[in-house]
Amino acid sequence: MTAIAEPVLHDRLERQAHNRVLVRGWLYVVLVMLFALVFVGGATRLTESGLSITEWKPIHGVIPPLSDAEWQEEFEKYRQIPEYQQINKGMSLDAFKTIFWWEWTHRLLARGVGFVFALPLAFFWVTGRLERSLKPKLVGILFLGAFQGAVGWWMVASGLVERTDVSQYRLATHLTIACIIFAATMAVARGLAPHSARRSAPETRRFAGILVFLVLIQIYLGGLVAGLNAGFAYNTWPLMDGSIIPGDLLVQQPWFLNFFENAKTVQFVHRLGGYILFFAALWHVFAARSADRASTHARRAVVLFHLVLLQAAIGVTTLLTVVDIGWALLHQAFALIVLGFAAAHWRATKGSYPDETAIVVRN
Repeated sequence: MTAIAEPVLHDRLERQAHNRVLVRGWLYVVLVMLFALVFVGGATRLTESGLSITEWKPIHGVIPPLSDAEWQEEFEKYRQIPEYQQINKGMSLDAFKTIFWWEWTHRLLARGVGFVFALPLAFFWVTGRLERSLKPKLVGILFLGAFQGAVGWWMVASGLVERTDVSQYRLATHLTIACIIFAATMAVARGLAPHSARRSAPETRRFAGILVFLVLIQIYLGGLVAGLNAGFAYNTWPLMDGSIIPGDLLVQQPWFLNFFENAKTVQFVHRLGGYILFFAALWHVFAARSADRASTHARRAVVLFHLVLLQAAIGVTTLLTVVDIGWALLHQAFALIVLGFAAAHWRATKGSYPDETAIVVRN
């Protein structure tokens, strides 16, 4: 017969609760840094600073130019790429320094997130503070972060030879992977938190997960819009080019390329994605209230809907102001807030991670 010794179990659960507080606090710090990283990445894109550093030096690149000679050397490298030759020819060194510092800060934050994630992960692992079920989740996030660094350089490299900007495919991929990392980190942190409510009804749980997926799709579509500078045209709403459904959406051949390379089609699809997300979040409110009446899950569905509504309003304002940089940055930042809340809401419908009760007494 196997029975859990009550005093041992009590001590173990107290230690587990303490460790969960520590790990959750660490993950919240990571989330703040990820938020800052995506925000600065958006500013780097909007200020057209992303191609100012033409080499990938993961270690040496931490140190910026420290002398006039080093600044001139860095500027000369930038002068060799099409963006300078076709768009910024004649740029002063001081103007170059401005765009350089945006990209350098973005890369420094990316490196910082890597260290802030990897070093505490190693500490918690070695000191036995990580539950067995957490290890593959956290290692997966770590590897996804390392992969994201390579994707970032893959994106920048697309604008160094023939193009004057980066590929919209690569930009959207880079942004989406960053958001997946953010959502995954949020979900793990939320799973470590105490939950006062019971698990939700299965249908609430499933649709909460669908909403996370829809938010990620909408962010990917937003990345395509940004990569094509599609927000600088058709700056009216709710009509687009004078119609609810504009013409010339499928003018390119083969037809499917329009969804990735036709700025008009890409913007229209992004609008359509916003409408779908809006009505899906609204439906989730009524469904959660029906399946989980007067529960925390139902109340969070209402909050999520209002966040989606506010994000839609920010998006429309960004469009109407012809991508004013302040509104555009707010739109990108608030997308992360919507995604983070959606991921936390979905994880909360499943309840906390189960307690580990591996210590037993064998009679």
